[in-house]
Amino acid sequence: MLIGMMCALGAAVCFGTASVLQAVATRAAEPGTGSGVDAALFLRAVRQWRYLAGLGLDASGFVLQIVALRHVPIYAVGAALAASLAVTAVVAARLLRVRLSRTEWGAVGVVCAGLLMLGLAAGEEGAKSGPLALKLGLLGVAVLVLLVGAVAGRLPDGPRALVLGLGSGTGFGVVEVAVRLLDSVLDLRNPALYALLLGGGAAFLLLTSALARGSVTAATAGMVLGETIGPAVVGVAWLGDRTREGLTWLAVTGFVVAVAGALALARFGEPDTAPSGPAAPSGPASPSSPSGV
Repeated sequence: MLIGMMCALGAAVCFGTASVLQAVATRAAEPGTGSGVDAALFLRAVRQWRYLAGLGLDASGFVLQIVALRHVPIYAVGAALAASLAVTAVVAARLLRVRLSRTEWGAVGVVCAGLLMLGLAAGEEGAKSGPLALKLGLLGVAVLVLLVGAVAGRLPDGPRALVLGLGSGTGFGVVEVAVRLLDSVLDLRNPALYALLLGGGAAFLLLTSALARGSVTAATAGMVLGETIGPAVVGVAWLGDRTREGLTWLAVTGFVVAVAGALALARFGEPDTAPSGPAAPSGPASPSSPSGV
């Protein structure tokens, strides 16, 4: 249990730091086609060292996430990954010279309190492997994420960012569940393997497009909701995830508190677009920035 929670928190640190680097790199890349599934934009962004460094951190976080999912319930891992926004806020404060208000520092504390409650209440991961229908359904959701991304690219910037973020989070949620449904990565007959590959790939494409245009705050909030709520329900309903005896209330409270605190920090997926230099004011991005926030 301790190993699982430590790995989940380590994954949150990796993902939270990566999001700052990738947001800066994506905004610096040439504009894409406007599609929600824009592979060309990804290829342009990946030429920058910040984006590559972010991908390296994402890879490390993914490995830690797999280990965590093998030791603790999905709902605990999902809440820990949502807490990556607290990491993003702290990293943004350091690297981008974004000033955190007392309320935002309080939100960081709320996230930590929620994770502490979850750590105390979480039981062992469920032993159920999941029916074939769940695996096929997971693959269907991964395909749907791609379709949603293609359609969302035609929306106005405001709803576009939110829908792409929600689609991206759903794709990452597919990855979380698929890891639990895989006995071996070499089992080519398991639909969960293809769901993992398709869902993860689609999530990265949608998130890259969401970061490039529109409100990154909205995109990040949508991502948090998509990657936490659905997988948590699947883990409890189909995979046998449980809490410690008599501590279900504490787990539910911790989950809600951690996710709510993360949503309060959603704006820290946003890079500071103010010019660098001595004359540049410190603090959050101005409302007139291209972020739309």
